[in-house]
Amino acid sequence: MIDRACVVLPTYNEIDNLPQIVPFILAAARELDVLVVDDNSPDGTGAVADR
Repeated sequence: MIDRACVVLPTYNEIDNLPQIVPFILAAARELDVLVVDDNSPDGTGAVADR
């Protein structure tokens, strides 16, 4: 049985969606990590992901 999993979330210009999708993913299971991989979005997605 797997005790922990990591969801890799590639993003580009997702500043409006990121605050909604990360909590949604984390609510799916107790033992999840979310790794946001931003492709240098000019809209500030990376800064939001750092929070």
